[in-house]
Amino acid sequence: MTSTPTKPDGKTNLILARQYKELKKNPVDGFSAGLVDESNILEWEVILIGPPDTLYEGGIYRARLTFPPEYPLLPPKMKFLTKMWHPNIYENGEVCISILHDPGDDQWGYEKASERWLPIHTVETILVSVISLLSADPPSLDSPANVDAARQVRTDLSGYRKRVRRLARESAEEAYE
Repeated sequence: MTSTPTKPDGKTNLILARQYKELKKNPVDGFSAGLVDESNILEWEVILIGPPDTLYEGGIYRARLTFPPEYPLLPPKMKFLTKMWHPNIYENGEVCISILHDPGDDQWGYEKASERWLPIHTVETILVSVISLLSADPPSLDSPANVDAARQVRTDLSGYRKRVRRLARESAEEAYE
């Protein structure tokens, strides 16, 4: 019998442990998630499968979800380890979507509080939101994290699409190496 994963300080985040157990028992199409280290419930490794009928189709994308000790009151951070090209994903792989922004009002006025992090979100809702983000074609250009990708969407949509499809192929090749 496996033990319940714990945080580094030895305390268990029961909500995360429950979500982890549920995802293992009932996997969701489009992604798999597991712990980087069985003794640390706050660090998850994620594999996202490029959504069908999108530019990302066929891609296999590795990412990390890092949860703060205050989860679910505060959101996790998500970072792709696989090279990504998307206006809402920083060059370093960090994902920039509303539900991963701290709760409350947006100081810049781009997002409503209801669009930002709420403690009802789960690993599943986060990953479904990221899959939805990747499915949009063309992607949203509101408040881009990757200005170069956003500029390419605006000025050379065909080139943007080619680059994303090339990266999808490369991600699949890397996954099988």
